[in-house]
Amino acid sequence: MDFSLTKQQEMLVREMAHFCKKELSTEYVLWMDENVDFVPDELWKKFADLGLFNGGIPEQYGGDGLPMVDLMLGFEQICKASLSVANAVGATIGFGTRFIAELGSEAQKAELLPRLGQGGLKMCMALTEPAGGTDILGSISTTAEEKGDSWVINGQKIFITGAHVADYMIVIAKTDPDQKPSRSLSIFLVPGKAKGIRIGRVPKISFHHCDSVEVFFDNVEIPKENLLGTRSNGWYEMLAVLNPERIGVAMMGVGIIAACYEYAFRYAQERHAFGGPISRFQILQKYLADMFINLENARNITYKAAWLHDTGRPYHVEATMAKLVAAEGALHAAVHGAEIMGGYGICKEFPMQMYLRDAFQIQFSPISNEMSRNMLMQFQGLPKSWA
Repeated sequence: MDFSLTKQQEMLVREMAHFCKKELSTEYVLWMDENVDFVPDELWKKFADLGLFNGGIPEQYGGDGLPMVDLMLGFEQICKASLSVANAVGATIGFGTRFIAELGSEAQKAELLPRLGQGGLKMCMALTEPAGGTDILGSISTTAEEKGDSWVINGQKIFITGAHVADYMIVIAKTDPDQKPSRSLSIFLVPGKAKGIRIGRVPKISFHHCDSVEVFFDNVEIPKENLLGTRSNGWYEMLAVLNPERIGVAMMGVGIIAACYEYAFRYAQERHAFGGPISRFQILQKYLADMFINLENARNITYKAAWLHDTGRPYHVEATMAKLVAAEGALHAAVHGAEIMGGYGICKEFPMQMYLRDAFQIQFSPISNEMSRNMLMQFQGLPKSWA
C-alpha cells in the first residue's frame, strides 16, 4: 500500500494551489459570493488557459486523459478555495465531458470534446425535478416524444447547476412511459438557447456564485441525432456519471473541512481572551482535533474511491461512504469553526459564514446522507428501505 504521490502529481498540486492562491483569494471569493451568479468569464478563461478542462478529455480528442486521482488532486485545491467555483467547473467537466465521452456519437465527440477541453463550452445536467430529488425513477415526468426527424421535450427541472449559462444541457426525459421505470428514460443533448426553454431563478443560501435554477421546456424541438446513448436505456447509462459524481462531491466536503480547519486554527492562535490566545482552551482544541481527524478520514476514503475507479474495480460503496463522511465532516467543521470565531463566525466579511452556508448543500446533494446510509446497507444485502 503506497500513499505517496508521483513527481508529476506533486507538481500538479503545487501548480493548482498556486493558481488558487493567486486567482481565488478569500477577498475575491467573498466578492463573487455577493455580486455574481456564476464564475466570471475572465476567471473561466484563466482555468482554460491552465488546462483544467483538458484534463479529463480523452487523448484521441486532444485531451490529457488524466485518471480520476489526478483530477481530484487538482479539484481539491479549487474546493478549498470556493465550492461555488468547484461546482461551476465541475458541472461542465463531470457532466458535459463525461456524458459526451461515454455516450456521444463519433461526430459529437469530434465536435464537442475539443471545444470542452479548450474551455469553449459550458454544460450542465438537467435531471432533478420538483416532485423528487433522489427518487429519479419515481419523479421524472419530463417527456420527449418523437416527431418526424425531431424530439419534442416538455416538462420542468429544478436545482440545475449552471443551466442559465449553459451552451448545452444534458436532459434526462421519459421516452417510453409504458415500460417499467428503469426502461423508460433516455438522455438528450439540448442547446441551452433552444426555442421553448425558460429559466427561473431559485434563491438559496448556499453556492451564491454558482446558481442552480429552474428550467421549463415548452415544446422544445431538437434533432433526432441529439439522443445520447440508447433509447430507453438512460437510467443505466447515466449511472456511469452519477457514481463518479459522488467522488467529486466528496472532494467538495474535503475542501470545506480543510478551509474551515486552516482558518479556525489560525484564528484560535491570533485571537486573545482572558489573558492569552483562545487556542489554549481545551474545548476549542477538541473542536480542532475533530476537524483534523475528519479531514484525514474524508480525504483518505475519497482518494480510495478515485483509485478504485482508476483501477477498474467496483467503487460504488466507497464513493457513497466518501460523500457521507465528507459531507458530515464539512458541516461539523463549519459549525464548530463558526463557534470558535464567536460573533465573527457569522459576519459576512469573514469566509466562515460562507463555508457554513455551502456545507448545508452537500448534506442532501446529489444524494442525502440518510439515503447514503440506506444504500450502504442495501449494498450489504439488507432489504431496500425506500421501496
